[in-house]
Amino acid sequence: MTDLTIRPATPDDHDAIWAILEPILRAGEAFALPRDWDRAQALAYWFAPAHHVHVALDGDRVLGAYYLRANQLGAGDHVANGTYATKAEAQGRGVARAMGLHSFETARGLGFTMMQFNLVVATNTRAVALWTGLGMREVGRLPGVFRHPTHGPVDALVMHRTL
Repeated sequence: MTDLTIRPATPDDHDAIWAILEPILRAGEAFALPRDWDRAQALAYWFAPAHHVHVALDGDRVLGAYYLRANQLGAGDHVANGTYATKAEAQGRGVARAMGLHSFETARGLGFTMMQFNLVVATNTRAVALWTGLGMREVGRLPGVFRHPTHGPVDALVMHRTL
């Protein structure tokens, strides 16, 4: 996407972010979050005080959102973690890739030296391909830790890269 811009999210983005998150939560195929969360619960989590939230826009249309946070506290707080969501009709247009690259730069700017994803659902092949293509590597496989709504227990990957 040539016109894609990414900026910090504001409260004015809540409706657009909820419109992206709700179908992903309800499907239950990508996030280890409650499928029945309502708008207030989901946005309270997404905009938690320790989260650095950004939105990806095409003009003024929000096509995606992500947040960054420290993966752990204390001795692990130099490692970033992120969660990403793309509007269904914008998938395959480079939005997630742009957010991933932006998040790596943002994380570096915040003083993080590594990025780690603790739970990339193995059946989410688009996400696995995206992160692998952006230099993340699988450093662990957690057998059957994700309860997929149609496949049952599936593996999750721990993915990591140096920033």
